[in-house]
Amino acid sequence: MTPKNQKGFSLVELLVVVIIIGIIAAIAIPSLLSSRKAANEASAAANLRTVHSAEVTQYATTNAYGTLAQLATAKLLDSSWATGVIKNTYTYTEAASPTTFYCVAANASGIKNYAVNAEGAIKYAASGTATACDAAGAITGATNVLGN
Repeated sequence: MTPKNQKGFSLVELLVVVIIIGIIAAIAIPSLLSSRKAANEASAAANLRTVHSAEVTQYATTNAYGTLAQLATAKLLDSSWATGVIKNTYTYTEAASPTTFYCVAANASGIKNYAVNAEGAIKYAASGTATACDAAGAITGATNVLGN
């Protein structure tokens, strides 16, 4: 004998709903990951534009470029740039002594890597190729110019 006022969902109905949610998640997660990757890359390029603007301002003011820490102390960059800069999976490194030149590289694993120097053009390398700054402030590893 079955009760007449039975309420709720059967096990089969619940399983169907769980399967549908799983299919939707399987479709959405790769798009979410690629969007996050693109956002991190755009953030790295924007950060390098900010660094370039700060360096140009520093040079116009003092007739010398500064380190990231010096730019942060001069309030041209946020204080988070003062030591060991890692932002959105990117590690930012700079040329050793940027008095007459500067070069900053942004590297992360598995996505595009970027660099900017006194020329002002942000250059990037394909995924897996690191960018760096040589002793004269030139960019190595990056051959493509952002925006071209």
